[in-house]
Amino acid sequence: MDSGPGRSLLLFLRVVMISAAACAVNLEGQLFKDLMKGYNKNVQPNEKNGNVTQVSIKMTLTNLISLNEKEEVLTTSVWIEMVWCDYRLRWDEPPRSALYGNITSQLRVPSKNIWLPDVILENNVDGQFEIAYYCNALVSPDGCVYWLPPAIYRSACAITVNYFPFDWQNCTMVFRSQTYSASEIELKLQTKDNYTLEWVEIDKEAFTENGEWAIKHRPAKKIINRQYTKDDLEYQQIVFFLIIQRKPVFYIINIIVPCVLFSSLSLLVYFLPAKAGGQKCNMAIYSLLGQTVFLFLIAKKVPETSKAVPLIGKTPNTHKMTDKVRKVFLNVLPQLLRMRMKPWTPNCERASETTDGKTLGRGRIHSRRRSSVTLIAKAEEYLVKVARSELMFEKLKERKGFMKSVLEKLHSGLNGGTAEQLSASLAQASPELRQCVESCKHIAETARQQNSFQSENEEWFLVARVIDRVCFIVMALVFFIGTIGIFLMGHFNQPPSKPFGGDPKDYLPPLENHTDVTE
Repeated sequence: MDSGPGRSLLLFLRVVMISAAACAVNLEGQLFKDLMKGYNKNVQPNEKNGNVTQVSIKMTLTNLISLNEKEEVLTTSVWIEMVWCDYRLRWDEPPRSALYGNITSQLRVPSKNIWLPDVILENNVDGQFEIAYYCNALVSPDGCVYWLPPAIYRSACAITVNYFPFDWQNCTMVFRSQTYSASEIELKLQTKDNYTLEWVEIDKEAFTENGEWAIKHRPAKKIINRQYTKDDLEYQQIVFFLIIQRKPVFYIINIIVPCVLFSSLSLLVYFLPAKAGGQKCNMAIYSLLGQTVFLFLIAKKVPETSKAVPLIGKTPNTHKMTDKVRKVFLNVLPQLLRMRMKPWTPNCERASETTDGKTLGRGRIHSRRRSSVTLIAKAEEYLVKVARSELMFEKLKERKGFMKSVLEKLHSGLNGGTAEQLSASLAQASPELRQCVESCKHIAETARQQNSFQSENEEWFLVARVIDRVCFIVMALVFFIGTIGIFLMGHFNQPPSKPFGGDPKDYLPPLENHTDVTE
């Protein structure tokens, strides 16, 4: 029976609490209507003329989605936290405090119904200056507005491809007001526990680690552009930096290692003999095609810039090998490279030819003329003595060409037997005899040139062997030194220990270790 009054008291207290909550809800509705009565969202919340509205900004990174190197675009998922005070939204001062003084919690107000500072991402690349979702703003009794809208930004990020894939990039996100200058609103970084938040916050619970990029530094700064005045929109900016480093494991396994293997196969080209020109070309072309496939993969990743122009070297064609070339490639280099080759010895006739080419040329012409005259004289003597042989004469007449026409013209003079008839027939046949001699000379010269070409061709093959050996050594050195150098460059190409050179500040929370945030 004693429990009856106690139960009644508890029931009464519950009814009072429910009615108070209902009254509070009703008061919030009335407060919202009272605040919005006569409120103009297009008017800046300055209580007096000349006042400057202070807007505090903080960015919280929830996901580094991607960095498109080809388009030089950084995609991030962030929360943009902004705080400012609007005297028109206060209810902690009379006369509103008398009516709504019991409401001490923050009031949720649609953000499209109140004044906004129009802070946008200046270096966006898709034209989407606004946020992704206009969430409600939280208004405190003192009129200060807390707004935390989410956004997915695509910002411009200049890519440096010198050390790809062992590179790091410095991407920035620049925020400024789209419609208000520094004489109307002041942009600044938020403060918390007497610390200015000069860094990008990381939401560790919602943050997803990127598989390709690791965040090394994330400072934030307010930039004042002194070349502008306070009335210019470009005077003040809030810049958030993301210094990220690429994780090169994927590229090492899928691009670098295959390219190194193809480059090592190129060394085998120089082991093939010089005369196997087709096989050497095929081997070189196959290696080049294999490397080209992987270069196409790299070309799809890096931006299409023209910071460096490749040079295409052309090698002139040579037809005659000088004695200096023979001495260097057939005597000196084989000894240095320990190649087993027959040493080249200079030819006296060739040396005399190079020292006095004109005299030798004239001597050859005179010697050829003397030899031709002697040959003709012997031919005439032979014809005079032996031409009456019917068997030989008939056989010679059966031949076609210049000799047949000559013998036909000489036939009448030989049958007559007199000197006058013989001289007349020789004079008649002299043009054909000259053509016969010129033909013989042409045949002899062609045979001599063919022999000279074959000997010089052999010398070129020997030079090709020496060049192959030299190219093999150079290629091997370039291959090993280049491969080691690439990895060493990637190893030493690290992000700076501090975000800004000469600035000892870390731009990190005081209690956070100075390590990679993704770790």
